[in-house]
Amino acid sequence: MDTGPPAKGQEHSPGPKMSVAMNQTASSDIEALLLTSAEVKKATAAHCSKAAFSAAELIAHSIKNGGKLMLCGNGGSAGDAQHLAAEFVATLDHQRPRSGLPALALTTDTSFITAYSNDFGFEGIFARQVETMGQSGDVLICISTSGNSKNVLSAAQAAAQADIAVIGMTGRDGGMLAQQSNICLAVPSDVTMHIQESHIALGHAMTLAVEKLLGH
Repeated sequence: MDTGPPAKGQEHSPGPKMSVAMNQTASSDIEALLLTSAEVKKATAAHCSKAAFSAAELIAHSIKNGGKLMLCGNGGSAGDAQHLAAEFVATLDHQRPRSGLPALALTTDTSFITAYSNDFGFEGIFARQVETMGQSGDVLICISTSGNSKNVLSAAQAAAQADIAVIGMTGRDGGMLAQQSNICLAVPSDVTMHIQESHIALGHAMTLAVEKLLGH
């Protein structure tokens, strides 16, 4: 049964006890999420540190010999590709300036991506750029939380054909990308957001390692 609006001064509002309870629930949920994220990073440190250093050595060797780093991924992983490319070209820490390191995110040229995907399909947007701009001795970082993104797998295949080393950044089982990578960093989690959080942490750690290996 419908009723009219409450009389002035009789409007209902959540009491202080309800408000406090809601705030406590929300803050505990956030705390639990952050603690879970921290546990995933601890597991990543134990599981991926040696492979991450090997990846840094591979990148440093390429750059030292005139090569470059390319990166690709979709969605949040595209953002990670751009973020890490920026760290290489700019600097990881502005308080420790150094010369730029050649890195290219294959996710930023919207004119090419929309033209190629419109004419030939989305699956080849990264592979085409690897074929066109990649050179023997370069390194390609392929980021896919599932390890099964078709356009990322196509890029890895194109890299292999061009003598370009592939570093895969994936989730727990590595997916198909693990089989196509020279080095695979598989974050031990099935939760996409926690995998992505660990990917960017690994990327920062690798950037710092590359800087040190190159004497910066």
